[in-house]
Amino acid sequence: MMQFDLSPGDELPPMVRQTGFPHWNRYAAVNDEFIPIHMDDEAAREAGFPIAIGMGNLVWSYFHNMLRDWMGEGGRIEKIAARYWQPNLRDSILTLRAKVVDVSRETGAARVTFELLAQDAAERRLATGEAVVRIAAPAAL
Repeated sequence: MMQFDLSPGDELPPMVRQTGFPHWNRYAAVNDEFIPIHMDDEAAREAGFPIAIGMGNLVWSYFHNMLRDWMGEGGRIEKIAARYWQPNLRDSILTLRAKVVDVSRETGAARVTFELLAQDAAERRLATGEAVVRIAAPAAL
């Protein structure tokens, strides 16, 4: 659940996800993204990867889910962007983080800017990004 007393440097609780064929298959079915490097280790090796890799936009959607889970119904994502550094390898455990970089208070609301980071269990930086959310604020803000 969302906190309203955020300050720069604060972090949301991390979100952890395991990835692999079952997750990628569901994502691919919804997005019509059955690309061989995401579904087949041999196709991925032929493309220069050690094993099948996950969809970049799936990591983006994990960032989105982390923010939505935190905000609940009291907020709106105004901007979210990601830059991909390394592939998400099959059967990886990802940790997604959001760190507050700015909070601006408005009448009845707060706008929060987050720095985003996705890492695997080996702490490889898979993606970074930025998000801006607007949340309804209690009268105390």
